[in-house]
Amino acid sequence: MDETRPNPAQPKCSGISRRTFLADTGMGFTGLALGAMLFRDGTCRAEGTDAVASAEVPKAEAGGHILPDGKPHFPAKADSVIWIFLCGGVSHMESFDPKPMLNKYAGKSADETPYAEFFDPQRFNKKLVGINPNHTNRKLLMGLNTGVKRYGECGLAVGDWFKNIGSCADDLAVVRSLWTCHNDHGTQLTWHTGRHPREGELPTVGSWISYGLGSMNENLPQYVVLGTPTGDCCGGSWTHGAGYLGPEYSGVKLNLDSAEPLPFVKPAGEGVLPEEQAAEFSLIGRLNRLAGIEYPDDPKLRARIKSYELAFGMQRAVPEALELNRETAETQKLYGLDRDATKSFGRQCLVARRMIERGVRFVQLFHGGGGGGAWDAHGGIKANHTTLSGQVDSPIAGLLKDLKRRGMLERTLVVWGTEFGRTPGAQGDGRDHHPQGFCAWMAGGGIKGGVTHGATDELGFYGVESPHYVTDIHATAMKLLGVDARRLEIPGRRRLDIDYGAAIDEIIA
Repeated sequence: MDETRPNPAQPKCSGISRRTFLADTGMGFTGLALGAMLFRDGTCRAEGTDAVASAEVPKAEAGGHILPDGKPHFPAKADSVIWIFLCGGVSHMESFDPKPMLNKYAGKSADETPYAEFFDPQRFNKKLVGINPNHTNRKLLMGLNTGVKRYGECGLAVGDWFKNIGSCADDLAVVRSLWTCHNDHGTQLTWHTGRHPREGELPTVGSWISYGLGSMNENLPQYVVLGTPTGDCCGGSWTHGAGYLGPEYSGVKLNLDSAEPLPFVKPAGEGVLPEEQAAEFSLIGRLNRLAGIEYPDDPKLRARIKSYELAFGMQRAVPEALELNRETAETQKLYGLDRDATKSFGRQCLVARRMIERGVRFVQLFHGGGGGGAWDAHGGIKANHTTLSGQVDSPIAGLLKDLKRRGMLERTLVVWGTEFGRTPGAQGDGRDHHPQGFCAWMAGGGIKGGVTHGATDELGFYGVESPHYVTDIHATAMKLLGVDARRLEIPGRRRLDIDYGAAIDEIIA
């Protein structure tokens, strides 16, 4: 026996090179699949009743950084997140921060209103990049393109484009004073990572939560992505990537419009039975007992190992989770699956609920993805937002109502957001990008319902009360899940304090 190889009788697993690992397993796919089992359990052990040893493998990265153990840092109010993102920039003034004063001053410049003092570029959001507020001021103001009504006991004012979500007003906490750092569609990535694409690929909020807590179902991904993300021009796959955390914490994208929503998880070859695959893995376990092999500490290899293990479980779990015909006709109608306009996004919302129900930690929904995003209404905003809101309003309301009646909303945090707002000034018959002030809302998972927090001025230009950078939304979500972002920090990966954000305690129950 080669004395340089690990002794199987020794309880401790010795690290070896990738080449030795692959040579010793000698069985390609199945050998890597075994490595995934070892990574998940944190042990090197033999499968079967005649196992000789089991020893804990320290969960450590290079440099001695201890990986999270999957437990919250403090008591959590939520277990999971449904993260809804509308690509292109939704008009805040005609959705969840209505500005009726725009009707009064339509056709005038901001300088012709009593609110000109708000538009001094030295007063607000000094961290904004590449924006000239004076240029925005010179544009003539545009009146509202939709009606506004108040909803619920809280009297929340909501534009008619989102009347169905408005019917859930008493469950919502609307933050009306958000700002972000750039005026281009790279802010789609900023919404998810806190940074602009020019600063490189960085972990998204979903990947941080996956890194800290993991999944509650080993047969499903911990982080699922539904819908078409933004285009490569504006973040692309980085909007659901994991950056330096490693690919194992990236979002797993499901294509609900395909006959094969998640490619490459079917058994290799026709007619391979689950029992045969299980026997194959058992054989590798016995080989492991003889060789005492530990896979190298390589993040890319580790991610691939984990993906093979996950694929084995997903062969049954994913198709079952996507069997929407198991839902009652009433439930399908609630999500809008009976109407052409709402069917596609309604399917995403219903799948999100089924994924959360089965233990997925973070489900990210995109609407209007590709390029700069469908909601980017530089022209024809009335037609644009009327059509697009008609696709998402009813399904999102259905999701909230369904979660609530099933008793799931209490532990499921729902986040609705977009990259920035749209300017109060007209751009023809559309509106330009507007990062100086916009809104988002959260519901469930420990959030106070029926509240608004922060405010923009009466024309919607700036956050003038309790302004919040977008990572404050991240921090709020992480706090509700029991995660302290600073305790997840990777040594040597410098992060500015603003990246962490500060939880918005005023909207937490």
